Amino acid sequence: MGSTTRLQELKAFDETKAGVKGLVDKGILKIPTLFHHPPHNFSNSIDSTNTQLTIPVIDFTNIGKDSNARQEIISKVREASETWGFFQVVNHGIPLNVLEDMKDGGLRFFEQDTEVKKEIYTRDRKRSFVYNSNFDLYNSPALSWRDTFSCKLAPNAPKPEDLPVVCRDILLEYGEHAVKLGMTLFELLSEALGLNPNHLKDMDCSKGIMLLGNYYPACPEPELTMGLTKHSDTSFITLLLQDHIGGLQILHQDKWIDVRPIPEAIVVNIGDVMQASSLLLFCLCIFPATYIVEYGSYIDVLKKFHIACEMA
Repeated sequence: MGSTTRLQELKAFDETKAGVKGLVDKGILKIPTLFHHPPHNFSNSIDSTNTQLTIPVIDFTNIGKDSNARQEIISKVREASETWGFFQVVNHGIPLNVLEDMKDGGLRFFEQDTEVKKEIYTRDRKRSFVYNSNFDLYNSPALSWRDTFSCKLAPNAPKPEDLPVVCRDILLEYGEHAVKLGMTLFELLSEALGLNPNHLKDMDCSKGIMLLGNYYPACPEPELTMGLTKHSDTSFITLLLQDHIGGLQILHQDKWIDVRPIPEAIVVNIGDVMQASSLLLFCLCIFPATYIVEYGSYIDVLKKFHIACEMA
C-alpha cells in the first residue's frame, strides 16, 4: 500500500467518526488491511504464553486498622514490584457496585448510537473528555482493534457538563475511588522504599491523572489484528479494571503471562516513570522490571471493555 493511499484510507476511517464499533455495526466480514498486524506480533504473545505462572494477588484487608497487617502488605507490594512490576489488589475499598457501574457505564457510552458519539469524536487532547479510535492513528504501522475515551481528572477536575451524560456520574464517582486507592499505593510504595509514606505524593506523582476506557468490539478476523500491541505505561502507576473476558498479558522472564481476571480485583502496573524514579531519585533499584519491560497484549475474540486510571 502506497503512503498516499494509506493516508487516504486512514483519513477516510477517521472522518467516519464511527470508530471500530462502526465497522462492526456495518456487519463487515473482512477487516480493513489497516488493522492487519505482522505475524511476529502474535508469535511473541500467544506462542510463548506460560499458563503455570500468575501475578501476585495482594489482599488489602485491615490495611488501615492493623499495623502488623500493613507491614505485611508493604512487604508483599515490595516483593511484587521487585519481581513482577504487576500485581492484583483485592479488598481495596472500591465498592463492588461502583466497579460494576463503571464497566456498565463504559459499555453504555461505546454502544450508543453512532450519531450521538460523532458529536464528541475528537483528536483535540486539550479537552477534558476525548473519544476516538487509535490515538496514534496516523503514526501506528498497524491499527489496533479498539475505540477509546480518555477523561482528565487532574490537575484540573473536569466540569460535569463536559462529560457524556450516559456515563457522567459513574466517571466522577469511580474516579474519586480510584484516586483514593492510588494515594494508598503511593504510600505503600514509599514505605517499601524505606521512605516517609508521603514521599511520592510530595513529589507530585499524582499531579496528572487520566481515566482511559478501552472498548474492543467482537472481531470477525481476530487472527489478523490485536486490540492492544506490546507497550509499557509511561506513568508512575496504572490501575486497571478488567471485565470478565480478560486478554491482558505481561512479559515476565521472557514469557507472556495471562493476567486472569479476578472478580472485584484491580490490576496495578508499576509504570516507566516510577521505575526510573526508584533508580535515579533514590539510588535504589528495587524494581528490576526497569530492565524487564512489561508489555500488555490484548488478543480479541469477544467484545470487552476495561478502564485504566493512569497517575503521572
